[in-house]
Order: sequence, then structure tokens, then C-alpha cells
Amino acid sequence: MPTDDSARTPRAHEQLDVDGVAMVRLLGPQDRLLTTLEKQYPLVDVHVRGNQITLEGDPAQVAAAKRLIDELLVMVRGGHELGEVEVASSARIIDQGQGSPAEVLSQAILTSRGKSIRPKTLGQKAYVDAIDHHTIVFGIGPAGTGKTYLAMAKAVQALQRKEVDRIILTRPAVEAGERLGFLPGTLTDKIDPYLRPLYDALNEMMDPELVPKLLATGVVEVAPLAYMRGRTLNNSFIVLDEAQNTTPEQMKMFLTRLGFGSTMVVTGDITQIDLPTGASGLQLVTRVLDDIDDIHFARLTSDDVVRHSLVGRIVDAYTKYDAEQQARRHARENGLPDPVEGANREERRRGLPRDRQPRRPRPGAGGR
Repeated sequence: MPTDDSARTPRAHEQLDVDGVAMVRLLGPQDRLLTTLEKQYPLVDVHVRGNQITLEGDPAQVAAAKRLIDELLVMVRGGHELGEVEVASSARIIDQGQGSPAEVLSQAILTSRGKSIRPKTLGQKAYVDAIDHHTIVFGIGPAGTGKTYLAMAKAVQALQRKEVDRIILTRPAVEAGERLGFLPGTLTDKIDPYLRPLYDALNEMMDPELVPKLLATGVVEVAPLAYMRGRTLNNSFIVLDEAQNTTPEQMKMFLTRLGFGSTMVVTGDITQIDLPTGASGLQLVTRVLDDIDDIHFARLTSDDVVRHSLVGRIVDAYTKYDAEQQARRHARENGLPDPVEGANREERRRGLPRDRQPRRPRPGAGGR
């Protein structure tokens, strides 16, 4: 009579026949998306033969994997180009019971040159929805979460729908302690490199031949934050990028430029402040304006990173390090023992004994 765990554990078996869809669109080139699916549900064995997918393993995970594949099929049939981010986000939506990934992630903001721009994660979807329903939205999160890109897509959408008359894109021009006087070239030559990411995103979302005309007529304006002073911005969609590098005074100045019929989106990452001294305006504003109606703070996390998968892990590692340093500072200020060292000591106590082998003699240090 078998006694191993596999004989006692119930195993589920599901078989799916995929019709009308090229398998490479569902599984990805070199089966990359299949690998992502297997990472999401490690207790499921996935076998693919032709257009037939077989799932076998833990009943709960098999059911979740089957629903994920069904949702991905709906997205592919709807013209959605799948990537590893979409597969991981869809699995997270299913596991959290947040609804149908095909409904949550399929709404395109823009379509440019055959490419659809749409939110790829639940956090991004909430961020985009907040822009639709609030006058001022702060998108705060780590690098790679699509804060600026989605904000600019919403700006272009609003212009195309004639909801606004112009788009204004701005960011602080001086970062990392650099001074414009020490940079070569004219004032335009000095400032343009700081604004280049905004120009690049514009050219992706609009006809590149149309962008210079819109810039020349002032329908689209890309300018340093300092150029906003003294203005009232009516019927505009305004995006402030890299807001963590504003001072509190600059942030107050920018927010009070808001005119009638305008929408503001402020994006930044409070863990990447390049200001040489002083507080960040973005850090302060989260406390000052937190309770004001029609202002929304959308907080994105490493789960919303849509760049290389390593970026999310890098963000998590820095977040953990920052939390440890904060705990250490709190302990020092209150005369408490170091919590990080205590945890490390406890881990060493529970771990295996260290190797007590004698040291090797140094080269050339032989005894007489």
C-alpha cells in the first residue's frame, strides 16, 4: 500500500483546448509566459501539446491556473498583447478576488501606431481611474511603475477628446546638486536633457510629425518648473514629473497655478530625492493635503513595476533596507537595543554551527 505524500494528497486534472488563437500569443516567445504561469502556481504541472493545455496538481492551484488561462485567452482574443507583467498581475487579481483581469486590464487609454497603452496592474488601474475622478492626483511610487507614462497618456487622451485646450509637462530642471551655470551650451541646451524623457514619451504617443507643430503653437508645452511661476493654467492638463526634487515652496507655487477646467497630475518617488539640502515638497504635501476633497494620493508599489522583473526585487530590497535603518534610528533615539542586530543574532543562534576548521597559513608564512 503506497505511503508517500503524493499518494495521499488529492490531485486535480484539467484539460483546455485552445481554439482560434496562436499558441505563441498565449504562451509567449520561447514559452516565457508559460514559465511565468508556472512560477505563479508552483504546485501545478503544466503540459502543452499542440493546442491542448493540461494542468495537474494541487486542486486549488489548478482551479486558479485554469481561470488565469481562461482570462488570458479573453484578453488575447480582444487584441491584448500579453507580457510577463500582465500574467503576474492577472494571477494576483484572481488570487485576491478583485474581479476579472480581462475586464480590469483591457481598457485602453490610447492606441498609437498599432500599440495600445493601458494599465497593466491593479495599482495602475486605480491610478488611472483616480485621474478621471479627481482634479489633482499624486502618483507616488518607485521607478518603473508607469507613473509619468500613464499620466501623459491621459493628457494626450484628454487633448484628443477636446476636454482640454493644451498639455503642459514640467519637471524640476536642476537635480543631483548640478548648477546650470556649470553646464555647457545655451540655456536651452542646458535644460533640454532634463526634459528629454517627456519629449520621448510624447513622440511615442503622438504622430512625431505632429509634435513639433503642437509645441510651436503652444498646444503642448514642455518646460522647467521655474517657468510656471506667476501663471494661471486654465483648461489644461498639467503633469509635474520628478516632484520629489521640488522644495516645499516650489510645490506650493505649482499647485496654486491651477485654473478652471484643468487637471493636475504630480508624479514622484520619495525614495529618490536628489535635493542637496532641505525637505522634499512631495514628502511634505502628503501630510499637508491628505484630507482635502478632490485631491487623491495614488500609491504604487513594487507589485506595479512594469520594467524588468529585477527592478521589482531591487525596489523591495531597498525598501527592506530603509525600514531596517528607520528601526535602528528609532531604537538609538529611545535607548533600545539594536533590533536588526538582535534579529541577526537570533538567526545565527537558530542556524547551523559555524565551521571551526583551523585557518590556512598565509602564502610564504611557513614555520621554521
